[in-house]
Amino acid sequence: MGNLVIKSSAFKDGEKIPAKYTCDGDNINPFLEIRNVPQGTKSLALIVDDPDATNGGVWDHWVIWNIEPGTQYIAEDTVPHGSIQGKSSWGSRRYGGPCPREGSTPHRYMFKLYAIDTTLELPEESGKTELLEALEGHILDEAVLMGKYGR
Repeated sequence: MGNLVIKSSAFKDGEKIPAKYTCDGDNINPFLEIRNVPQGTKSLALIVDDPDATNGGVWDHWVIWNIEPGTQYIAEDTVPHGSIQGKSSWGSRRYGGPCPREGSTPHRYMFKLYAIDTTLELPEESGKTELLEALEGHILDEAVLMGKYGR
């Protein structure tokens, strides 16, 4: 869309996510860097999902919104101050790392960042579906970081 950037020092776009950030390791979020947030952004939202999930649907690993627009980094194993974590496909309100079935081909994990023109009034038990509905008509820019992981 525009110039918004999300990247990580843990892995490059399109490369393997280190096991530390998966169910085979510490199961913590990787360090993320945010750049070029557009003027007029009131908050950021982040969705981490797996479009290659073996159940035939997309598996949501992390759903988070109302991240301060001045946030430049999300440190390893942290949640940005003041942001809200929604429900993942596991039903928990926290990061859950890649965990594809053993023997499956590597899955793609999409770290999707949205710059929006509002802060969201969503209940904490909301998931990705509710977040995407709330984002409609408010997205100023978006960026994607893709990592792969197989077992």
